[in-house]
Amino acid sequence: MASEAQAKVQQGRSLASKISTALRQDLVSGVFRPGDRLPSESALTREYSVSRTVVREAIAILRADGLVEAKKGAGVFALEIRREPERPFNDLATQRISSVIELLELRTVFEVESAALAALRRSATQIEEILEAHRIVRQCLEEGAPTRDADFNLHLAIAEATQNRRFPEFLQLIRTGIIPRGDLQGEAPGSRPKDYNLHLQEEHGLIVDAIIEGDAEAARTHMKAHLRGGLERYKALLRSQRKPQQA
Repeated sequence: MASEAQAKVQQGRSLASKISTALRQDLVSGVFRPGDRLPSESALTREYSVSRTVVREAIAILRADGLVEAKKGAGVFALEIRREPERPFNDLATQRISSVIELLELRTVFEVESAALAALRRSATQIEEILEAHRIVRQCLEEGAPTRDADFNLHLAIAEATQNRRFPEFLQLIRTGIIPRGDLQGEAPGSRPKDYNLHLQEEHGLIVDAIIEGDAEAARTHMKAHLRGGLERYKALLRSQRKPQQA
């Protein structure tokens, strides 16, 4: 008997979810506009062939989501849909070279100063973390492994060494578009521009050495060269893809 009762409860919840989903779609699509009265409880029980209890549970789901309000003696009314604010950088498309160029231009401004501040403010522990991140990038290169995460972690370690928490926070915010790799080539997933890592370790090494030495100007210069090199490579790739295909 207990299992039968439990099954009925579960069935009721499933039906309530189905009805709330259908009504939600009508609310979002504009079938019901803010201030419109939804069908009565009796009408919904007939339309969906369910009990009043199921209908009430469906309405309760919509009320909890802020989609409707119940007015005593008047019925249930649609509320204005609260749109989720669009998050910054939510539309990053790393398969588009133009999107990558936009991001690299932004990073060139942001991370150049990040490297300079890291050179001035880094702690001994943070130097160790930067060196370890640098070592892992080298290991990935030697083993032919993907460097995306290791590369990001090095840049993140530098950002953390600024002693300004907004720098690593911002880097995390744009992480989805950082170090985009071979999506731009139109090749198999995981491939990357053939020359992308040609001087990667050398460029990183110059930045790391400047931070260790506490040379803010050198750190700024080498980070700028590193990011601008990537920017120029992707611009060249964009130009090559725009050229007409040879017959």
